[in-house]
Amino acid sequence: MQMVNIHHAKTHLSRLIDQARQGEPFIIAKAGKPQVMVCAIAPPDTARPPRIGFMKGQIKVPADFDTMGSDEIAALFEGKD
Repeated sequence: MQMVNIHHAKTHLSRLIDQARQGEPFIIAKAGKPQVMVCAIAPPDTARPPRIGFMKGQIKVPADFDTMGSDEIAALFEGKD
């Protein structure tokens, strides 16, 4: 595993990160003493279930949905009890 000092890591960070992404982790040292190890992380899992239609067949809309409760709503607007 490659060990680099902080100055070298700052100067060549892009190249070092590309190497880490290719599976070559490295250690950043300060005054010759290892401080941190840099390695690639696993990519996020993108296999998510689709959102559209995920409840298909689980909900049933009544046939009178458009007129349901229209008398009660009209009474509320007209101020009738």
